[in-house]
Amino acid sequence: MLSYKASSDSHGQDSSYFLGWQEYEKNPYHQLHNPNGIIQMGLAENQLSLDLLESWLENNPDSVGFKRNGESVFRELALFQDYHGLPAFKNALAEYMAEIRRNKVKFDPNKLVLTAGSTSANETLMFCLAERGDAFLLPTPYYPGFDRDLKWRTEVEIVPIHCSSSNGFRITIPALEKAYQKAIELDLKVKGILIVNPSNPLGTSMTRYELNLLISFAMAKRVHIVSDEIFSGTVFDCPHFISLAEALMDRQLENTDMWSRIHIVYSLSKDLGLPGFRVGMIYSNNETVVSAATKMSSFGLVSSQTQYLLSNMLSDKKFTGKYLKENQKRLKKRKQMLVSGLHNAGIRCLKSNAGLFCWVDMRHLLSTQTFESEKELWKKILGEVGLNISPGSSCHCSEPGWFRICFANMSEETLGVAMERIKDFAESVTSNRNRNISTYHQMICDKRLLFNKWVFKLSTNDSESDR
Repeated sequence: MLSYKASSDSHGQDSSYFLGWQEYEKNPYHQLHNPNGIIQMGLAENQLSLDLLESWLENNPDSVGFKRNGESVFRELALFQDYHGLPAFKNALAEYMAEIRRNKVKFDPNKLVLTAGSTSANETLMFCLAERGDAFLLPTPYYPGFDRDLKWRTEVEIVPIHCSSSNGFRITIPALEKAYQKAIELDLKVKGILIVNPSNPLGTSMTRYELNLLISFAMAKRVHIVSDEIFSGTVFDCPHFISLAEALMDRQLENTDMWSRIHIVYSLSKDLGLPGFRVGMIYSNNETVVSAATKMSSFGLVSSQTQYLLSNMLSDKKFTGKYLKENQKRLKKRKQMLVSGLHNAGIRCLKSNAGLFCWVDMRHLLSTQTFESEKELWKKILGEVGLNISPGSSCHCSEPGWFRICFANMSEETLGVAMERIKDFAESVTSNRNRNISTYHQMICDKRLLFNKWVFKLSTNDSESDR
């Protein structure tokens, strides 16, 4: 006999987001060995600046070899370390986070909890802030993995804040209030709001106006705000990134209870491109949350070897400054390549300034404006075109026809192949539709001609009878 969690499908991995990955793994694209395979465009991974990291590693052999001033620290790192983490790494990580935010926010390393990636960080916060059956409000569209990360083991519920393309999917007070009232109708106690800033999947950073809306709403309802800021270092265009902490400081709310109800999540998986290193963190001004999360982190620690290596890398200010600037430059160039390729296919994207993906509008390619048609389109693009992209329905988008397409996890050559495929597909859809429309119009014309002939014949017969 197995537990309910082991035997049920409540993990949320039965969505089209994960199903697309499964199909890709069966038939992955390779330029030489499998040129007709599926190209993975559903993975938000940054492979554009790994050469910069490799260069640093080559120039810092002591860090790679676990040495300090030429002396080995292997034994020191190999022995047991408590779950508070290495002070040197926490200090370096706190300073790196401040650098990303243009030093407008300072972080106290003592309020920082290390976790094995942001997945662990978000789940840990759910355990700290909510009980089974409580709810968090999330703006849509949102990252499909949250249905697993936030709900599966914690049994916390997600209530969507439905945002609209009419204003670029920005958060509004009516949308917030509607979601809050929906939770009440479902007999759920709202414990907080979780945002991803910059947004995954939109690729947009939140405006100061939006952040202030959220802060005022959270103060009025006395709820928490979790701000997942794992894409903060990927902002490559205006406007600049504004952290939730900065927005509160601007309103001089440091000495209010709201200060203890904001919690920031970050990781080195996206901007630094190190998802395999499993480095995430929680930052909170709430001492109880920090204490509880630190204890929970023992279930998913960051290895001492990883901490040692990265503490040296992030302490190199010359390197981090150069890396952030160059990485953002490369992301902007690659995003423009995707947008241009889609534009040539007659497909437009939501205007964005961050992230490793674009939010793509394919509503004009739907046979009907329904989620059923969106699913049909997604299946064709996956199975026939050979591109794994994420449908908006998997992100709980309230409007059919939107898709998330990633651009930073492949070479320029592979992206070029993907753009050729989507262009051919879009042209074939448009051509078939025009052909069908033409056939329909011809059929209507034929019917009208027959009707006119019938009317003419009838009128002629009537005239002859009158004679």
